[in-house]
Amino acid sequence: MQQIDPLKRAFTTYARPYTRHLVLSVAVGLLALAAGVAAPQVTRTIIDRVDLVNRHTGGTQDRAGIVGLAVLLFVLGTLQALLNFLRRFISARISLFMETDLRDDFYAHLQRLPIAVHDSWESGQLLTRAMSDISTIRRFVGFGLPFLVVSLATFVGVLVTLLRLDLALGILTAMVLLPAGFIVNRFERRYRVIARSIQDQQGDLGTIIEEAAAGIRIIKSFGRAGVVQQRFGAGAAQLHASNMEGVRLRAFFWTVLDGLPNLNMLVILLVGGVAVIQNRVSLGTLVAFFSYLAMLVFPLEVLGWIMAMGEEAVTAAQRLYEVLDVPIAIADRAGARELEHCHGGVRFRDVNFSYGDNPPVLSGFDLEIEPGETMALVGRTGCGKSTVAALLARLYDVSSGRIELDGIDIADLTLRSLRGQLGVAFEEPILFSASVRENLTLGHPDASEEEVAEALRVSEANFALGLPYGLETRVGEQGHTLSGGQRQRLALARAVVGRPRVLVLDDPLSSVDVHTEALIESSLAGVLQGITALLVVHRPSTLALADRVALMDQGRVVAVGLHRDLMRTQPLYRDILSQHSEAQQVAV
Repeated sequence: MQQIDPLKRAFTTYARPYTRHLVLSVAVGLLALAAGVAAPQVTRTIIDRVDLVNRHTGGTQDRAGIVGLAVLLFVLGTLQALLNFLRRFISARISLFMETDLRDDFYAHLQRLPIAVHDSWESGQLLTRAMSDISTIRRFVGFGLPFLVVSLATFVGVLVTLLRLDLALGILTAMVLLPAGFIVNRFERRYRVIARSIQDQQGDLGTIIEEAAAGIRIIKSFGRAGVVQQRFGAGAAQLHASNMEGVRLRAFFWTVLDGLPNLNMLVILLVGGVAVIQNRVSLGTLVAFFSYLAMLVFPLEVLGWIMAMGEEAVTAAQRLYEVLDVPIAIADRAGARELEHCHGGVRFRDVNFSYGDNPPVLSGFDLEIEPGETMALVGRTGCGKSTVAALLARLYDVSSGRIELDGIDIADLTLRSLRGQLGVAFEEPILFSASVRENLTLGHPDASEEEVAEALRVSEANFALGLPYGLETRVGEQGHTLSGGQRQRLALARAVVGRPRVLVLDDPLSSVDVHTEALIESSLAGVLQGITALLVVHRPSTLALADRVALMDQGRVVAVGLHRDLMRTQPLYRDILSQHSEAQQVAV
């Protein structure tokens, strides 16, 4: 097959640990083929011997020899069946190991890819690559590829045997089957395009399903089920049309391949029958010839299916390597160091950042946070406050400039070391389909019961203890079995578990009521003592937690100081806080 490089890469990379098993599988397959090729020769001998006996002795001679040959035929058939079973078992076992290894590596690569890559990929496309595309490769490696090898070996072995049985009939057979190569080539070129379209459309449809499941509350609230259904129906109809195009092509291809062996048998029956009548070919030879032809029927019939499976595997491998070949832009640099003792000093030096080719979000951003200091970021919506929080956690890398932790560029620290010092809570609380405890200790799996209890107290999340199974209660996908305020409090508790040296809070109280907010802020005030904290502020009340405030505008810091000083000297600061206060009063 053409353009097989991605599939070859996957096969050579993930089959390498199982080379001995692959060799064993091929060897067993060849032994089974040898047993199958030998069987018609035994049949030929039996028929010729019976024919000879009937002509000369009336059928009363050589029974023992014929019975012995029949037993040999039974042994060969049994041996072939057992060897084929062993070959299939070994091939299936290897393919399942390869599938597991490939899926593990693919998922690990997804986890290492920077957030920017995930922002640009649809979730359905990644999901179908991780599941159906890898399974497609496994099916080809476990069945299609071994059967292709065995079929080719069968074809060559049987054709050589046919030529040795009778040269003229063997050449005739080769001439009749020759068009199969041309048909296969035409099929491959056309089916490759269809296979790629089908797999891409499956990814698009997966994205529609995933988005509908995640946004079911919005869909129902706005009564847009019909619109979503229409969108899904259009995608499903497009996938159906592509599949039907593939079905028509496969059906035509298989029909032609089915017809070639039957046409060949008809030709051999006519030509070979005449040769038997003229005593140029023995009856046993003609029967053996037909037995060998029968061995070619099934490989030719399923050749279309194997070719289709192979093209699907090639496109699946191409789709996988489109992701696997994406470089890990955010990774440990050569010589990256561990930060063993973190004091918490943070400094942004002339930081510039933009999302892809979009206009810059941060331009010349400078800010210094002293160890143990709580700094609040205030600015209009879209000025880059949340981006600053994401950059500190190195979810993105700066376009230029540097961010320092204790005077060290965070890009020169190992990711594990950096993120092990951080506690992060974003405005949108993300919980996983796991227990409350597993969600709380996600960043600190070794957290003690006392640390978990303290985190629940600080975040006013003790409601979790009253859930049906306490902290072992599973919260459901994305935590939707809880209210928005409950999810946000658990996300805050997760951030403070283990008392990180640097705490990054991106408006983590937006979904809680005013009374709960006051209680949380009161508890947080004690937690923040001695911890460096960066607070992205949207509510004026949160400013009470800050030692200093940084005012942002158009991607840079325009003023840093105490709240009262900024209120007195910065009209923009007063305007932003007054707008938030009015909005909060309206909400109340």
